[in-house]
Parts: sequence; structure tokens; C-alpha cells
Amino acid sequence: MKNLVQLIEKYRPEFAQVVDFDPAKDQLMDFDLTANNTALTSAILNDTLAFSQWVSHELSQHGAKYGIGGYNEHRTIYSRSEHFDSGEEPRRLHLGIDIWGPAGTPIYNFYEGKVHSFKFNDNFGDYGATIILQYELEGVTFFALYGHLSLDSLTGLFPGKPIASAEQFATFGIAEENGHWPPHLHLQLIRDMQGFVGDYPGVCQFSKRPAYLDNCPDPSPVLGLVRNTY
Repeated sequence: MKNLVQLIEKYRPEFAQVVDFDPAKDQLMDFDLTANNTALTSAILNDTLAFSQWVSHELSQHGAKYGIGGYNEHRTIYSRSEHFDSGEEPRRLHLGIDIWGPAGTPIYNFYEGKVHSFKFNDNFGDYGATIILQYELEGVTFFALYGHLSLDSLTGLFPGKPIASAEQFATFGIAEENGHWPPHLHLQLIRDMQGFVGDYPGVCQFSKRPAYLDNCPDPSPVLGLVRNTY
């Protein structure tokens, strides 16, 4: 079977930008959302407006167009939501890359594909409006989950709907539509949907890290980023 990671690297020159930035030219800020970031206090995390203001302030202070981060990052921020605390072991390991920026930011398809599924995952701390697109490279099928979208992004969708490369198909949602987070996009690659429809875990238990990282490879090449972790 062909290696998905190698195929993504091979086709990277053909990929359109998911969000309108040039990694080689635009100032992007690495966001650290682990316990090492002591500036993110409980008071900020437990207040979505304060959290949003913190994100905006950080971007402004660093002259950054967007904040980037998160793949394979062990995050303490998920303690703000009971959504990640079911079961004996809480979920804290992030499986996608986040792009933090203003609500309404356009999102484009990086390669021709079609709609697999979509859903409004309206739990506190969840994805909110979510779209999953299906792709194929040299006979290898894979998926990309786009989370924390605007509700308008779901309008007119149906399973199998074709989405062209570079086509705008979604925007960043406001907190009331995106799971009550500061505006951002969660982008996650998925080899096997494992029966999920309109949803797939974006955060896993640390003990299950190897299996989830294998099923959800690093999206950095899709975004034109050369770093693998943040």
C-alpha cells in the first residue's frame, strides 16, 4: 500500500493554501498551549471572551497575521471543558493543527475532493460546525476534518458534493458557532474514519497516542509548513 505521508509530500507543490497566508513571507506566531505557557491562567481559559482577547492580543503584540500550533501537543487547556474528561483518563493530546485568526476568515480546499460528512457538534469545547472532506491521491483515500467553522459553512452541503482545489468552502466561526472557542480552524488529516460521520476525535488520551498519531498524520505539509511540531 502506498504511504500517505510520502504521497502528501509528493503532491505538496500542487496544494492550494487552506488559509490565505504565505509561510515564507507572512509573520506567523507559534502558539504554545501546554502547561509551559503560564500566561494562560484558569481565569482566562474559563472565560471564552477573555481567551479570545488573549489570542488577539498575542497576535497583535507579535505582529502576526495568524497563530499556528498544536500537532502532537499535550495541552492543559482542555481542562476547561468536561467534553474531554469522560472516562478514566482525560483527553489532552491534540491531533491536528490550529490556525488562530479572526472570525469570518475564509477557508479554501487544498486539493480537489468531495464532502464526506458534516455536523454541528454543539458541545462546550467541541468542534461546533464541522466539515469532513474526502480525498484521493494515486488510489489512496484519506480525509481532512475542518473544525470550528461558521454555521453558514454547512449551508448547501451534501455527502459527495465536489469541492474544487482552491475553492472557498468555509469560514472561521464565532464562539457561539465553533464550540465556544476563540476563532480558529482545526485542520486534521485522517487515514481511516473508523465509522465516524461528521465528527472524529481531535484530542486523544495520551496512552493512545501512537495509534491516533498513526491514523492522523501531521498536516504541516498541507499548510506548507516545514516544522512538524509546535
